[in-house]
Amino acid sequence: MAQQSDNPADPFKKALAEATKVVADDADLSVTYSVDPPGATNDTVRLPQVSRRMTRGEILLARGTADALALRHKYHDASVYNRYVPNGNMARDLYEAMETARCEAVGARYMPGTASNIDAKIANEAMRKGYADIKEAAEAPLAVAAGYLVRHLATGRDLPPGASNVMELWQGYIEQQAGGTLENIDELLADQAAFAKLARQVITDLGYGDQLGDDPDSLDEDDLDENEAEPENDDQPDSTGQDDSDDDQDMDASPEQSQEEQQDAASASVTLDDMAEAEMAEEAEMPEGDAPMEPPAPQPHSEADPDYIVYQTENDEEVRAEDLAEPAELERLRAYLDQQLDPLKGAVSRLANKLQRRLQAQQNRSWEFDLEEGMLDAGRLARVVANPTTPLSFKVEKDTEFRDTCVTLLIDNSGSMRGRPISIAAICADVLARTLERCQVKVEILGFTTRAWKGGLCREQWLAEGRPQQPGRLNDLRHIIYKSADAPWRRTRPNLGLMMKEGLLKENIDGEALEWAHKRMAGRPEARKILMVISDGAPVDDSTLSVNPANYLEKHLRDVIAMVEKKKIVELIAIGIGHDVTRYYDRAVTITDVEQLAGAMTEQLASLFDSDPRARARIMGMKRAS
Repeated sequence: MAQQSDNPADPFKKALAEATKVVADDADLSVTYSVDPPGATNDTVRLPQVSRRMTRGEILLARGTADALALRHKYHDASVYNRYVPNGNMARDLYEAMETARCEAVGARYMPGTASNIDAKIANEAMRKGYADIKEAAEAPLAVAAGYLVRHLATGRDLPPGASNVMELWQGYIEQQAGGTLENIDELLADQAAFAKLARQVITDLGYGDQLGDDPDSLDEDDLDENEAEPENDDQPDSTGQDDSDDDQDMDASPEQSQEEQQDAASASVTLDDMAEAEMAEEAEMPEGDAPMEPPAPQPHSEADPDYIVYQTENDEEVRAEDLAEPAELERLRAYLDQQLDPLKGAVSRLANKLQRRLQAQQNRSWEFDLEEGMLDAGRLARVVANPTTPLSFKVEKDTEFRDTCVTLLIDNSGSMRGRPISIAAICADVLARTLERCQVKVEILGFTTRAWKGGLCREQWLAEGRPQQPGRLNDLRHIIYKSADAPWRRTRPNLGLMMKEGLLKENIDGEALEWAHKRMAGRPEARKILMVISDGAPVDDSTLSVNPANYLEKHLRDVIAMVEKKKIVELIAIGIGHDVTRYYDRAVTITDVEQLAGAMTEQLASLFDSDPRARARIMGMKRAS
């Protein structure tokens, strides 16, 4: 008899998994629950985790996500999607948003109960991304607004408040440019190919027709015409193998020219014969069993995992923050950051002062006495007075251990950090940099994201080359240096405002970012190196995960972490915001509220500088190493 689970959420999760299979019309579909972002592959659906508490928000989000992914599985044909998918980033985002809305609208037509569940998912997304607070259309993503409008027109349902705000900001413009195209949307929902053509026309109406690429239907017609009638080629030899034009040219050539050509041909023949003889001689002199030298194999892209593949790296960039925005814009963004977090700034500063006091308290003055030079030891002057023949005594203070230290803060700049999480991460990094600099600890602040959503130039090249199987990482990296370790804080202070820049935060490929930060630290001269990763979840890049195994990026992250911890050049710690990162990092904590970030960062750093290893383990939430 099977043992009954004591988790009260298990019956709900089991029932939801079965309902998902029914909606998807696939009894073999695998349904899992994870703290990672939801998603789906050909045979697996990954839903948000449901805790033992089973709060109303968790249940509604899980049901809405399950219905949305199940409807996508049922009504979405990947081959049709790939046939009409555009090349450019904005056009592809619009196309994807409208296709998602189509699947959900078709599901609502036949299964009305799914519509209210998906509304809960949309409301959660809008709240998480702060859509209700957006005041101008330029701040709202056009692709998201287009998807919301298609869903609204197709179902007639009102959207949740945050989502409706985004839609209404763009609705007038979209209807003005593409209103005629969207009139017949109800008739095309069930036909994915016809809807894809409509979506491409909407993209053209909105001014992004140059990103569509070639029309797949016209290409098919051209191929058909070529197969039906191939044009004659006069330059080809006839059926007898003769080429009249060449013969005529040879006959018309002058005798002098023919003689020169013959001499050149003879000379070339002699040269080729000499080369052939030389090669044969070299082969004869080569010892038996030896093979010709082959070019060395290319170095693997990742030291941690030689099998990790990157499709191309030409468009990856490692860039300084000041190169991504004008100085005036950086100052404006920095002022916005300070204004937004002014109430929190005092609390963070108090924690930073607490960290500084803890570090300075550990600077127990250690002196070397009875030296021939240094600072005069006033405590031993009495001996000199009592006995003038006694030489003067000098002393020197020893340097504290943690002064020869470099700390790197590696901050996740993905889209899911948008809003308050990235703001607090930026201000905490800023204050900690100042604090550690006062204690003569060097600080480096790095960020990582991608240059585009769902693939950039890398993916476009992959599409142009015929979509090879298993291409590996399929997006263009953007690694940002906000503050280098040797740069003083006062010069780099405005750079952290860049994290507030609209459109900067995109996808996150954690493994390569961690390996990049580790290589930078490994070359530093400091005796002690500490790397702190601040992230809100697992690595996610839709373009990569859609054509590779679902755990491709996650496996690479685990391999990089294992390499870093094995080499022991760098002390690695991590803070997870709202997601459990302890399953990746041995030394990590997870915070449920972003307001706890400042305290977690200061406690983590302070614990590393604690001279008592048991105190370090207690604060870090770890067991003492054996």
